[in-house]
Amino acid sequence: MSKADSNGTTVKADIVDHVYERVGFTRQEATHAVEILFNEIKSELARGNNVRISRFASFILREKNARNARNPKTGETIRIRPRTVLTFRPSKQLLESTDQSSRDETSDSR
Repeated sequence: MSKADSNGTTVKADIVDHVYERVGFTRQEATHAVEILFNEIKSELARGNNVRISRFASFILREKNARNARNPKTGETIRIRPRTVLTFRPSKQLLESTDQSSRDETSDSR
């Protein structure tokens, strides 16, 4: 995915374009496929299920207990309710590929 904004960020439209170019779908089919994938991930998480995509990453739901915190501006103690948080855990292969990419960029700039 070589297209990225000035901050080096790839957005969903870039992913759609990549699917369109690589798979041979029409743009509409590529958009639909990407939407289906993202919606399926969101639906599983909404049902309380973790999502693991082999050789890519895991999206893990974690329960956090209620706790006391302090407002740094006023010093007032507040109670934070228990909640569910989503964590992203990259696979070993993803970590290795990003590490390799950063090493390649470093050697290219010398």
